[in-house]
Parts: sequence; structure tokens; C-alpha cells
Amino acid sequence: MNDSAPDDEVPQGSPEGGPRGGEAEPGAPAPLLVPRTPTGHHEVDARLDRLADADHLATDGHIEVYEDVHRGLRDALTALDAPN
Repeated sequence: MNDSAPDDEVPQGSPEGGPRGGEAEPGAPAPLLVPRTPTGHHEVDARLDRLADADHLATDGHIEVYEDVHRGLRDALTALDAPN
């Protein structure tokens, strides 16, 4: 009986010790890949694009990004009500 691995067995992980195929480490931040459709309003689109910054943060870092985006969107809506 031979205890070595068969020749056709694929090793787990990359040679560097990380996951293969672009998979995220368990518990590591991973992008949600939620599509963001442009609205045509530059300020709103810039704020929505900022949501992608949360993709690379741990969950406890999301709140800062979400609050910033919310504040910017609220300001943009408030500006619509301001007299020209």
C-alpha cells in the first residue's frame, strides 16, 4: 500500500499558502460585487462609487464608509430643495 498522494490529486491552496483561484481566506473581507448603475448625477454617482471602499474592509470598518455615503447623499438631496 502506498501512502503518497495520487498524481492526479490537486493540492489545496497556492504555493504561497493562500487560497487558489482568487477565493478569499475564511473570515477575510470579500467584495460583494453588487452592480452600481450610474444615476447621471455626478455627486450621487461619486458617493455610490465610494461604497466599493467597504469591499476591502473588515465588517467593523463598513460603518465609516456607510455614514460618509449617507451624509453625502443626504446633502445632495437637500441641495435639490435649495433655491437656485
